[in-house]
Amino acid sequence: MAFPTAVNSQITDSVTQVNTKVVGDSPAVATTNLYLATSQALSNAAHNATSNQQQAYMTMQAATTQGVSSLLQLGTTITGEASENILDSK
Repeated sequence: MAFPTAVNSQITDSVTQVNTKVVGDSPAVATTNLYLATSQALSNAAHNATSNQQQAYMTMQAATTQGVSSLLQLGTTITGEASENILDSK
């Protein structure tokens, strides 16, 4: 059977104060963790939006370039056919 041993009151006060501090700090630590997780999620969302926007601009630029190229080629074809008709009629 264990016999109770005397513990210095300074030790018990120290342990009590540490436990109280840990319990008191818990809400602040939890809130900090929430803020960190939320800020990282928002940062990732902003980065993904920027990346998607850049990819969309590249696709739109390629489509515009292809469209302009097609229009310019079409004009050259029409000019060539018109010139051919003029030369053939002589």
